[in-house]
Amino acid sequence: MENILAVILAGGKGSRLDPLTRDRAKPAVPFGGSYRIIDFALSNTINSGIRNILVLTQYKAFSLDRHINQGWRNLFVNQLGEAIHVVPPQQRIDEHWYRGTADAVYQNIYAIEKFHPDYVVILAGDHIYKMDYEKMVAFHREKNADLTIGALQVGLDEARQFGVMEVDEAGRICGFDEKPDQPKSLPGDPNHALASMGIYIFSARFLFEQLCHDATKSESAHDFGRNIIPSIIDSHRVFAFPFRDENKKGDSYWRDVGTLDAYYDANMDLIAVDPLLNMYDDQWPIRTYQSNLPPPKFIFSEPGEEGRCGQAHDSIVCAGAILSGGRVERSIVGPNTRINSYAEVQDSILFEGIDIGRHSKIRRAIIDKGVAIPPETVIGYDQDHDRSRGFTVTESGITVIAKGEGVTHFATTALG
Repeated sequence: MENILAVILAGGKGSRLDPLTRDRAKPAVPFGGSYRIIDFALSNTINSGIRNILVLTQYKAFSLDRHINQGWRNLFVNQLGEAIHVVPPQQRIDEHWYRGTADAVYQNIYAIEKFHPDYVVILAGDHIYKMDYEKMVAFHREKNADLTIGALQVGLDEARQFGVMEVDEAGRICGFDEKPDQPKSLPGDPNHALASMGIYIFSARFLFEQLCHDATKSESAHDFGRNIIPSIIDSHRVFAFPFRDENKKGDSYWRDVGTLDAYYDANMDLIAVDPLLNMYDDQWPIRTYQSNLPPPKFIFSEPGEEGRCGQAHDSIVCAGAILSGGRVERSIVGPNTRINSYAEVQDSILFEGIDIGRHSKIRRAIIDKGVAIPPETVIGYDQDHDRSRGFTVTESGITVIAKGEGVTHFATTALG
């Protein structure tokens, strides 16, 4: 895999994840307690044997850049020709921000050429899955393809959010429609369509030619799905590679966490007794930056129903967390978080450094980093009341509390 460069697109605004993306890039949003979303794309790349990576950033990239510097740079040996680079917009070609996925890569052609790759693997930095890209590269070589696209079967309604492909018996793509209103179903399966995963393998010279050609078109959106792929399927060898999951849990696991509800559901997948996404797999590990923190701590075990007891059930509790007489059920408790006496947390995601005050009740909530919940506060039990306090409430009823919405922003409610 020495002649392969991975390019991870990590510059999207992530507006559908607001307020979690008010102060950070979407790929930098915490996931599963200890991880960031981008850790999955980076881990897949490393596990696949690809040792040269460009991470293209754009909006609110400081936390993402810091995370990669702290947790990822030490995995690469520069003396052996390995490198990971975080690349902000350079404006080497034009004085504007990235106008589309293809334009993001085009504006960094100079950096890509420096690696002299034979193949370029282009990835989204905001999906949750495990995949060996080496197998996809082997498929690309075997087919003598100009472009290979990772393909996933999805439900017909869900397919409206993807690029939908039609393929022949050999797997060659003969039709491509980006986010169609009426997706075409698979032959013999009226309920499913073949969707693009946003994973592309280009032969490098072909990629450069197509990007330069697309850049000359003033009417183009400069996007792979909308412009480049539809323009080449009739004239070049473009193939679909069926998603092969390295998760080894039966059904393939791939999640787009582009909305708050999807993000919440994917996190909740992890607390199942036998989770669909295996985070305890030493054969395909998901790496991240781990702070130097003490183990989690559970204190107080007073007798009787009214006694306080630090406990967690069906939950993930991260390093540095202290359950000081509070109870947690079906939740993810982030690092350095404290659950104080008699507090109850259910079906929730708590980021790093949260303080839940005594006698508070939290249910079906996402609470961002550093938020302090005053004593006797109720969240997630009355959606209208949560909205009146300025909190975001999703379509499925998840209350989201942003960074900075701390003590002075809470109207406390005494528990009877």
